[in-house]
Amino acid sequence: MGHMSEDRTKERVASTAWWPKWEQELSEYINTCERFQKENRKHGKKYGLLQHIEEPKHPWETINIDWVTGLVPGGQESYNFC
Repeated sequence: MGHMSEDRTKERVASTAWWPKWEQELSEYINTCERFQKENRKHGKKYGLLQHIEEPKHPWETINIDWVTGLVPGGQESYNFC
């Protein structure tokens, strides 16, 4: 089962409960919820559209690099590179 979005959670709470500053407190709770942060797509990276790259005319004229960060350190029998 998936995790509800912040808006859906607020709608559900609003239909069953009320207290002063409930929206602010609920937002604070949601923003500290580890599961919500992992499953909420809003926090993911926004990738752009693929773009055409002109074919280089000379070797080493164009270099493309894919950055990989945040790797978990490897142990004795694991790797920490890709």
